[in-house]
Amino acid sequence: MADFLDLLAQNARETINNGYYEVETQTITVPVSLRRAIFQCKHAPVIAEVKVASPSLGVIRRDIDIEGVAAAMERGGAVGISVLTEPKHFKGSLLSLSRVRRQTGLPLLMKDIILSPIQLEAASRMGANAVLLLEALFERGYCECDLHDMIAQAHSENLEALLESHTEEEFLSALNTDADLIGINNRDLKTLDMDLEVTKRILQKVDPQGKVVVSESGIKAPADIRLLHECGVQAFLIGSAIMIEEDIEKKVREFVTAL
Repeated sequence: MADFLDLLAQNARETINNGYYEVETQTITVPVSLRRAIFQCKHAPVIAEVKVASPSLGVIRRDIDIEGVAAAMERGGAVGISVLTEPKHFKGSLLSLSRVRRQTGLPLLMKDIILSPIQLEAASRMGANAVLLLEALFERGYCECDLHDMIAQAHSENLEALLESHTEEEFLSALNTDADLIGINNRDLKTLDMDLEVTKRILQKVDPQGKVVVSESGIKAPADIRLLHECGVQAFLIGSAIMIEEDIEKKVREFVTAL
């Protein structure tokens, strides 16, 4: 039976076929590494996410000043910035990625439903340093090439790969790839259910083998950062909890200074 992840993949295929990712502009990319920035961070490595809407919350922030939000995230101490570019369910845009790139020298993660190498080309052209890949989409056969080839393609575009998992099996599989970072999404994209314990349960059972682990979704307070850090998480991807706040800089700083 189809679930929300299937819907995301089907809509992503339509978006690809409609030419959304066929960009001709070239934004100058700042050659920085998200992975290295996480290693060098002296506080909690927070990847702050520019996110205007989500399937679970609807519209989060209206009339957004993209450059202002990115600047506030950088002033707050974010180690990197994630920019949602998926247009249908998250109301993201490739233009937003380019605008953030022009605003900041921080590492940028393009977060999208990536099925095709053409999306990697778009990420590179719009100034990203890393891309999000979803393990489950490869397992379901939605992608144009296999996972190892997609990671290799990303690297050929000078992009790091954050490979997202949700289950213990996906996490184990992710460890056997050349992904630069391994994500654990606390939200089940099949049902949109969220449980912060997902990261904890996986890391209690599986040794990450030195891989950089990023916990994603459901982080709402500094106490969540401390809990996840104790479980072995090295970085924290936070969107909604930051974007709903009037003072974005202050909220980012709260998370960054949690450790």
